[in-house]
Amino acid sequence: MSKLHAPFRFDYVGSFLRPETLLQARTQFEKCEISASDLKKIEDDAITDLVAKQKKAGFHVITDGEFRRHSWHLDFMWGLENVKRIELSHGYYFHGLETYHTSVEIEGKIGGHNHPFVEHYKFVKQFEDENTVAKQTLPAPAQTLSEFLRADNIAHTKEIYPSYDDLINDLGKAYQTVIKELYDAGCRNIQFDDCTWGMIVDKDYWEKKVGKSITVEAQANAYLKVNNLAIEGKPDDLAITTHVCRGNYQSTYAATGPYDRVAPYLFAKENVDAFYLEYDDARAGGFEPLKYVTPGKKVVLGLITSKRPDLEDKATVIARIKEASKYVPLENLCLSPQCGFSSNAIGNKLTEEDQWKKLALVKEIAKEVWGEN
Repeated sequence: MSKLHAPFRFDYVGSFLRPETLLQARTQFEKCEISASDLKKIEDDAITDLVAKQKKAGFHVITDGEFRRHSWHLDFMWGLENVKRIELSHGYYFHGLETYHTSVEIEGKIGGHNHPFVEHYKFVKQFEDENTVAKQTLPAPAQTLSEFLRADNIAHTKEIYPSYDDLINDLGKAYQTVIKELYDAGCRNIQFDDCTWGMIVDKDYWEKKVGKSITVEAQANAYLKVNNLAIEGKPDDLAITTHVCRGNYQSTYAATGPYDRVAPYLFAKENVDAFYLEYDDARAGGFEPLKYVTPGKKVVLGLITSKRPDLEDKATVIARIKEASKYVPLENLCLSPQCGFSSNAIGNKLTEEDQWKKLALVKEIAKEVWGEN
C-alpha cells in the first residue's frame, strides 16, 4: 500500500476529459445497444490508459477521471441506499447555460452499504505503486443534503424525513459507512467535492434561492454539521480533503463571490485535512479569508484554470502563491487547477492536449516554487 499522504505540491482535482470512444459507448448503453458489461470493458480500458498518462505526467495522485459517471455528484447519490434517479422539468442554471434535468429522490431510510463507488475505487487501487496513491472523489455530504432540499425535491424529502436532524444524522452515517468500506478496500485519499459553499458566497444567488427564510449562519452550520459527522471517527492514516468551487459545466460557472462569508465556518471549523480552492479568476476574490484556515492545515491553490486552454503566465502564478503565503505559510500551500476538466460527461472547452499542458504547467511551477518532486 502506498504511504504517500495527500495533498501534494502539484496536484489536481480529479475529473478528466472523456475520450470519444467512452462517450459513444455510454450513449449506446443508454439506447440499450450495448450491455453493461460491454460498457464496463470500455470504461476499464479508458481508465487504464488514463492512469498510465497520469503516471507519465509525474503526478503522485491517480484517479479514474470520473469516467464511470455522468455527473460529478449525482451518480454517487444514486448509489446510496433508498435514493433513486429522477428527471425534473429543468436543470441547474449556470452562466448562460442550463444543465441536465436529472436529480434524486429519497424512497426510505438513507444508507451507504455496498456503494458501487467502492468497486470503482478498487479498480484504480490496483495501479498504485510507491510513487502514487489512488484518490476517490465524492460529492460532499453537504452537496447531497443540498440536492435533497432543492426547491423541486424538498416537499418529498420532508415526507420521508419530517425531522431535519434525522435527515442530517442518517446522511452523515451513510457517508461514514461508505468511507469505512473505502478504507477497508485500501483507500487512504478521499476528497469531498463541495459547491454548497460556492453558492453561499454569491449574495445574488443566495437571495434568489433562499431569500430571508434562512440565515447564512444557519445554513453554514448545517453544512458543517453533516460534513463533520461524516468525517467523525476517521482513521488517522486516512486523508479526507475538500474541494470548493462555484460550479464547472462546459467552461461556465454558477456563482460568483469571495470566500469571506464562509471562511469563519469552512476554513476554521470543517474537520478536513486540506482545502482545494478555486482561485483562477476574480470571481473567487482575494486570499485574505485564508487567515481563518486552522494552523497546520494545507491549502491547494487552484490558480490554473481548467475552463480555458490558454496557459497562465508563470510569473503571475508564482506572485499569487507568494501573496497567499501572507495568510498560510508557504510550506502548507500546494498548486492545482481550480476544478476538474470534465465535471460531467460533457467536459470543458479545451482539448486533451490542452489538459495535459495545464497539468505540466502546474508541475513546472510547483517545482520552481518548492523544489520538490
